[in-house]
Amino acid sequence: MPRKIVRRNSAIHGNGVFAVAALPAGARVVEYRGKRITHAQADRKYDGTLDSGHTFLFTLNDKYIVDANEGGNIARWLNHSCDPNCESEVVVDRNGDEKKDRVFIKTLRAIAPGEELTYDYGIVLEVPHTRRLKQLWACRCGAAECTGTMLKDKRRV
Repeated sequence: MPRKIVRRNSAIHGNGVFAVAALPAGARVVEYRGKRITHAQADRKYDGTLDSGHTFLFTLNDKYIVDANEGGNIARWLNHSCDPNCESEVVVDRNGDEKKDRVFIKTLRAIAPGEELTYDYGIVLEVPHTRRLKQLWACRCGAAECTGTMLKDKRRV
């Protein structure tokens, strides 16, 4: 089966994921994979990493996080955008096992070959969003309505 996406250097930030074939609207493109860890494990493992402005962690549900630093795939290279062409979709395990919930990235619209795939990270931090944190988590998407940060306003979530 031919590949539909590849990792390349991105004008947005570092690595990015790009379509090498036309992708229709509403298509699941890739699963966001990695080791399942609890929120407490993530806090212990990555304590103080708010200052990095970089993460491969994806909140799966109230119990688990997908840590793409371990066992991650190409999905971890998708960049954030304030005007994304993809979105994340959490699929809940039909037997109720929260550790088996899955995350997929799916297209919001048709995507042409060569186009970078992006989604809104929706990062909400429990600490005050200071000017310094907003700069550390700066958005470089270049969208006309770019908010300048990947952080979401806690009051609007």
